[in-house]
This record gives sequence, structure tokens and C-alpha cells, in this order.
Amino acid sequence: MADSRYTLDELASLTGCVCEGAGDRVIAAVAPLETAGPGDISFLANRRYRAQLAATRAGAVIIPRDEPAVSQAFAVLRADNPYLVFARVPWLLNPPPVPDAGIAPSAVVDPRARVDERSSVAAQAVIEADAWIGPGCRIGPGSVIGAGVRLGRDCCIGANASVLPGSQLGERVDVLAGAVIGSAGFGFADAGDHWEPVPQLGRVLIGDDVSIGANTTVDRGSQGDTRIGDGCKIDNLVQIAHNVQIGEHTVVAANAGISGSTHIGRYCRIAGGVGFVGHLEIADGATFTGMSMITGNIDQPGVYSSGVPLMPTREWRRSAVRFRQLDELARRLEKLERLMETTKDRDGH
Repeated sequence: MADSRYTLDELASLTGCVCEGAGDRVIAAVAPLETAGPGDISFLANRRYRAQLAATRAGAVIIPRDEPAVSQAFAVLRADNPYLVFARVPWLLNPPPVPDAGIAPSAVVDPRARVDERSSVAAQAVIEADAWIGPGCRIGPGSVIGAGVRLGRDCCIGANASVLPGSQLGERVDVLAGAVIGSAGFGFADAGDHWEPVPQLGRVLIGDDVSIGANTTVDRGSQGDTRIGDGCKIDNLVQIAHNVQIGEHTVVAANAGISGSTHIGRYCRIAGGVGFVGHLEIADGATFTGMSMITGNIDQPGVYSSGVPLMPTREWRRSAVRFRQLDELARRLEKLERLMETTKDRDGH
């Protein structure tokens, strides 16, 4: 990335902050509170780190608007959402490079493909027949754009990523290195002594401003389509099966697995390692904490968790034995309750 420098007054103007202190101070980089120097900017979003704030050598710190007066040793930018501002500042200081438009000599582009002249295609990339690459797209080295694929404006396909036939991407979609979009879904029919593949004839339809993480897979639909809505952010190593529907602005963290035909609502938050069985309906605004397993429909927003927290091995082994006893204990409890009710009726109290 190319480096840029801004004064604090300029950063405040660009990010909607209020600058207090040396507005003409030049900032060249971002850094954590504990390691920042005079030319760096840091942030305080969690008040548990006030001790680090007091000791920081940063040239400036982004803090909440209601944060009490702090040290005069550094300037401050006051923000309603310091973490959001801190997320935007590095893009200003380190704008990503824009490759020159054009097609690398070693790229293979089918004559029937259409690549906008404002897009770039890197070395060893393959673009198959009837693919359509919109303006401003960046096709990374070794990537594959399958036959008939459509990429909207300003998409970025990372190195060795594959966007396979039947996939359509909106505008400003980022597909990181090694991801596979439009692979065949996992569908096999039991023929008694062997498994026969079920044709996967659907598509993958991805909206605008979506991010797909490295080595994530999104399977095409079996008959209908797999759909990912506008603004979704999918982390690395996520499995999205055939016919899954994900609503707008939902985020999915690494190692989550979403089984076929599950419909997830808008603005959901799915933490790492979460698993969904197939054919579920998940309400808008649902949050699932790490390693949860969802086996039934969720019809209300809220925070949901499952799983057994870590414990010492000896405790876990004792608990595992008791898990096997739960059914028998429940039966004994029901029998005892019936006996107590019978005794109560007989005695009249």
C-alpha cells in the first residue's frame, strides 16, 4: 500500500471528528496505545484501557465524545464511534494500490469473454467464454472466472480464487485468495449399494458490497439459487451450502458451517465455529455466540448460545458419565412426582 500523511485537522474533517489539540500535527501511521509514537494515532474504545491511555506516547488518540479530559501530552479526535473512525483512518493513511488496467500476457481470456477496458487481469488468470467483467474490476493471479460469470463494477477477485459458472456478483464484491464461489453442492442419492450425485443446477447470486474470506466456499444451488445479500461480510474458511439464503448485512466469522436450504435473516451476527443444520429459518437480528449449534428455527431476534464450556478433564469425564444417566434420572424423577401426587391426593394435603 502507498503511504499518505494527513494533519489531525484533515483527519477530523474527513472522519467527522472534533479535533482538540495540535490540529497541524502530521500523522503518518496507526498503532496500539502501548506502542504508538509521536507520529502515530491510536484509539480508545474500551474504557478498561484508560491506564494505557495515560501512559501512551501517541501523537493523537481517537476517544469517545464524552470521555473526560485527558493528558495534554497528545491531541485527541473525539468521535461517536471511535473504533469505526479508527477503522477508516488506516485506509486514508494507506490507500490500496490500484493496478494498471489491462490484461497480463500470461492470462488466458476466451475471445467470447468481455473484459471492460478499465479492469485489470493479472498473470495466469483464466477467464472463460461469455464471462462479463465490469469496469474497475481486479482479477488476481491464478484466479478462474468461469463461463457465463457476471462481475459488477469494482469487484476484486484474489489470487487463486475461483468464481465458477452460474455465479453472479454485484458491485464492489471482494473475494479473497483461495475462495471458491459456485462449486457443486453436496448432494447424493442413496442407491442402496452406492451414492449417486444429484445434479446441482442452480446459481450463486451475491449482492453489492459483499466480502468473501480466504478459502471460503459458497456452493451453487441444487435447483434454486444460493443467495448472499448486500453488505454481508463472510470470514475465512466458512462453508455455505447449496440453496442457503443470507440476508443483507449479516456477518459470519471463521469456520462457521451453514447447511443446505437454511435461510438466515438480515443483520445477523454469527460467531466463529457456529453450525446450522439444514432447512432452518433464522430471524433478522439474531446473534449466535462462538461454537453454537443451531438445530431448530429461530423466530425472534436476540443472542443465542449452546455448547459445553471448557472444564478440567477429570470434571468433564465425570459429567460425561452423568450425561448418560440423565434419561434414567428423568424417568425416576417423573415416577417420584407421580408418587408424591398420589400421596397428596390420598392424604388430602
